[in-house]
This record gives sequence, C-alpha cells and structure tokens, in this order.
Amino acid sequence: MLNLRCMFTAQNLWLFFVASLMLNLTPGNDMIYVMSRSMSQGSKAGIVSAFGIFIGCLVHTAAAVLGLSFIIAKSAFLFTMIKFLGAAYLIFLGIKALISKSAIEDVENLPRMDKMKLLRQGIITNVLNPKVAIFFLSFLPQFVDPFSSGLKLQLLILGIWFDVQGSLILVAVAYLLGKTTMLIKRNPFFWDLQQKITGVVLIGLGIKIAFTTKK
Repeated sequence: MLNLRCMFTAQNLWLFFVASLMLNLTPGNDMIYVMSRSMSQGSKAGIVSAFGIFIGCLVHTAAAVLGLSFIIAKSAFLFTMIKFLGAAYLIFLGIKALISKSAIEDVENLPRMDKMKLLRQGIITNVLNPKVAIFFLSFLPQFVDPFSSGLKLQLLILGIWFDVQGSLILVAVAYLLGKTTMLIKRNPFFWDLQQKITGVVLIGLGIKIAFTTKK
C-alpha cells in the first residue's frame, strides 16, 4: 500500500484537499454544463455528462504529469516560478468568484441528446478548454516535492484525486438539480452564497501558498 505520508507533508495534503474541494465546488464551465444538462434533460443526462468530464480531466492529468516532470528536469527555477504563478491564479479565481454573478443565471435549456452524445460532449467540453490545462499546470505544483524521485507519482495521485472528487460533486449536483429544478431556479441564493464563500477561501489559500516556504 502506498504510504502517502512519505510522499506528501501533512500540511500539503490538508491544503490540497481544502483547495481542491473549494475549486470543485466553484461553478465553472464544467459544472455549468452539467447543471444545464440536468435541468434540461434530468439527472441521468447530467450524470452521463459528468462522466464525460471525468474522462476529459484524465487527459489533462496525464498532460500535466508529463509536462511538469519535463519542466522540473530542465529548470528548477522555472518550476518555482510556476508555483508562484499558481498561487496568484488561485487568488485570481477567488476574486472572480466574489465579483461574478451567480452561475445559475447562465443555465439555459439545451437541445436533447442521447447518452453517447452527452458523454462525448462532456469529454470535448473539458479536453478542449485551455483554462483546464492552465489550471492543472499551475495548481498541482503547489503541493508536491519537485526534487522527489516520485514526482510523477505525486502529480498523478493529486490529479486523479482532484478528478474523482470533482466528478463525485458533479454527479451529486446532477442528481439534485434533476430532482429540484424548479426549486433551484426560484432560489439561486444558495449558489450565490456558496460562490462568495469559495472566493474568500481561494484568496486565503492563494496567499498562504505564496508565503509558505517549500522544503
């Protein structure tokens, strides 16, 4: 069995779990897509769409593992710069969450699709989103030891964890929205409040990461 304590510090694991949870709860493009499908075609359509996004995230995880491993092999300084840019990116996402309107307002009815088309569209929506690639490349380095011989494995574990956690949240959102569509449409306050809380947490995490000394 893998000994995670040997690969990650307790502080890094804790920060990653909190940051990934907050980010996965933030209504971004993936969540808005799943929300749209759930509200237009029901829970099953939203869940299938979520599985498509899960597959798309695996592609980004693999790319991040290979890309970041190559970068650290070439330049430790460049890798460190990516870490600081990643911390700044978290703060940017937090500010954006605070000032953006509620994502529920962007959810619209979409044409109906069969399950295979929903799955394919979910994959395409995620894989072809450059923001997801940038996110993985800037986010994962915050929580690994770049000088460890197990760097690739660290990145892979964190990437898969983020993907699984995010997919479970999307499935839960799909199920709930499919059952309570009208209630959610009439009461967007919950989504707006969650978005603001997430924004504050992300800003705090970004600041903490920027001023944390990495060993």
